[in-house]
Amino acid sequence: MSKILRPHHGMCFQFYEGKGYSEDFTDHMGRIIYEMEEDPAQLITLKVETDIVCKNCPNNESGICTSQEKVRKYDNEVLKACGISNGTEIKYKDFISTVKTKIIDTGLRAEICGDCGWNYICEKSNKA
Repeated sequence: MSKILRPHHGMCFQFYEGKGYSEDFTDHMGRIIYEMEEDPAQLITLKVETDIVCKNCPNNESGICTSQEKVRKYDNEVLKACGISNGTEIKYKDFISTVKTKIIDTGLRAEICGDCGWNYICEKSNKA
């Protein structure tokens, strides 16, 4: 069974530098990214809902994000830009590559999630 991943996390993973809401959250996210990168051919399912990263997020209240409308918008914009549908099963490496090519390399990232509280991390990166 594939892991569920919010589509916008495909952008977050590429800029992650160990900062987050809490130590528990950053440790968890770091482990998730490490596990995904260790097996880049693994299948993931892209869904506009809380996922494996959200498990330790303080904005996750019983499986519902307190910023649900904002992150749902991010997710849907990523899917649209990548030409992928909600619920699509895809290899992790193919998804990350598509996000990089269609969103990051084209400069769409700031349009999609420029109002994110963590945007300053992405902006300072040469990839943004």
